[in-house]
Amino acid sequence: MTEPIHIISLGAGVQSSTMALMAAHGEIGPMPTAAVFADTQAEPASVYRWLDWLEKQVPFPVIRVTAGSLVEDSLRIGHRKDGRAWIKGHVPAFIKKPDGSMGPLWRTCTADFKIAPIMKKMREIAGIKRGQKTIGVIQWIGISLDEAHRMKDSREPWLKNRWPLIDAGMKRHDCLRWMDKNGYPVPPRSACTFCPFHSDAEWNRLKTQEPDAFAHAVGYERRLQVASAEAGCHEGKVTLHRSGLNIDEVDFDPSGTQGQQEFFGNDCTGMCGV
Repeated sequence: MTEPIHIISLGAGVQSSTMALMAAHGEIGPMPTAAVFADTQAEPASVYRWLDWLEKQVPFPVIRVTAGSLVEDSLRIGHRKDGRAWIKGHVPAFIKKPDGSMGPLWRTCTADFKIAPIMKKMREIAGIKRGQKTIGVIQWIGISLDEAHRMKDSREPWLKNRWPLIDAGMKRHDCLRWMDKNGYPVPPRSACTFCPFHSDAEWNRLKTQEPDAFAHAVGYERRLQVASAEAGCHEGKVTLHRSGLNIDEVDFDPSGTQGQQEFFGNDCTGMCGV
């Protein structure tokens, strides 16, 4: 029986970048066949610059795939058979609940724009046939020990998930120490500019250090609000910040979680933010 190939699910943040470079150093094995990055076409410029740099540091190909523009697809307005309008959505923006609390809308961005294109490319690389029941790919996911609650087994019979940083007992700060020890720069935060799961520290970082990315998020929020109002499918104003304020009106607390995203124990399994 042919041995399964190893492929890195590359988020291009701290953890997955450390994992890829550790593999390049021979500290994690076997050597991956490839690393695959799913591009939502909405990452900060720093992430794309980092990818350009990272692919020159590793001996395996870094493959970029995309399901298209998350921005444009998420703002698309459609109509049901009964005439009611809807917007495609995807993004877990916040809206005020009947009890006055703020809660996120249903999210499909990770499944549609991260997981699906990566799975498609892995099947292609490994030559996975329809209905295959034997494991053909071992997927490396960059979840660290401090985010172990995000680990989930694959539902696909041909795919097995592996978490090398968990196996190595490494937390996010251990990854940063490893990068520093080996003379590498600090990886950027990897997430869409407008991700509602940004901590205040990350929003503040974007606003002060990547103003173009922050302006992109501000523009997206306004377009989302216009689309929501036009479709009339949400009861209340949709915002990217849990306060219910537009992000250009929020006084961010830069001390919160040191820029790590806040996932609220949801189903994000390591395809974003690592």
